[in-house]
Amino acid sequence: MTEEVNTTGWDAIEEEVTKIYGVQEPKHYGTAIPYMLGGQDPLDGLSAYKAEAPIPHWHIVTFGFSELYEKESKNPEYSGYGFELTFRVARSKDEEEPPAWALNLLQNMGRYVFSSGNIFSSGDYLDANGPICLGADTELTALAFIPDPELDTLETPNGRVEFLQMIGITEDELEAMKTWNTQGLLEAGKEELPGYITDLSRNSILRVPAIQESVQIGIDRDGSSTGFLFVDQLAWEPGKNTLLSKKPSVLTLGAKQAGTVGKLLRGRLLKGKDLNLMSKEISVSLEPASTNEIEKNEQKVHLKLTEAVVDELMHKLLPQEGTIHLSSYKDLIIQVVKTYIKDQDGNVVSTIG
Repeated sequence: MTEEVNTTGWDAIEEEVTKIYGVQEPKHYGTAIPYMLGGQDPLDGLSAYKAEAPIPHWHIVTFGFSELYEKESKNPEYSGYGFELTFRVARSKDEEEPPAWALNLLQNMGRYVFSSGNIFSSGDYLDANGPICLGADTELTALAFIPDPELDTLETPNGRVEFLQMIGITEDELEAMKTWNTQGLLEAGKEELPGYITDLSRNSILRVPAIQESVQIGIDRDGSSTGFLFVDQLAWEPGKNTLLSKKPSVLTLGAKQAGTVGKLLRGRLLKGKDLNLMSKEISVSLEPASTNEIEKNEQKVHLKLTEAVVDELMHKLLPQEGTIHLSSYKDLIIQVVKTYIKDQDGNVVSTIG
């Protein structure tokens, strides 16, 4: 006699999706060897449903970010990480199987979350540093996350589960999300992105003049919602005073991040908002102030900057290697170093700066 497995979390997800697709039997892709036993795929399963509106597409749903079986986490409010991902991918007329790249991408999202502990929330974005489909001729090089419009948040015996739809986006769309906000950009481009379905062949929505104008108006009006920016290349060297000289403090940034920070300053500090740069080792907060000042406590640096410094940084912080000296603040130097973009195997595929 075998003990019956508790699948209440899994059943709750299937029940919610069944409200949309009824008796349709999905294409289901399970995991042969569980991740905890050395398997390569962290998600227990992926189910792909055929959807017809607003255009034919695959609606893929993950099983594994939440607690599918017994309750194991100590947080009673959320089931596991508190979400499952969905992915709507354009489907051709005669296509009978979802594209393998889309399934692999979702498993890669699982590896990212399980290894880093970073979770996704509505409005988040993620730079893939290359095509979201490896080897494809596509402009889609990043991902954004919004609530799935058809799947409601679940209250399961293991806690709450939200369905987040993942959307493939272009590099310039990603930059616009950073300097404005995710929902604003997607709302501006909804006519060009029916159902927010990912189509590898599409061009950037910002090529449409009316959308570009709408986005710029939003950026000027609202500023940026990006209060926190996770960066790989971030370092701080405090200044030193000696009897004969005064050595300025040095903030080091990667070239890729430097260009982004330069764009964000207008929509954050000039709107009276902080911008927090974070790495695994240190956190640097850029804060608007009436006088320039540097404070450091534990692992966080507070850079209080006047409007004159912010304005100078906006023009000088570019994605290129070099040393930035500020005429408006002699006690601070910005060192920009090259950023090396690597593939999954650790090979350098491009260099910025």
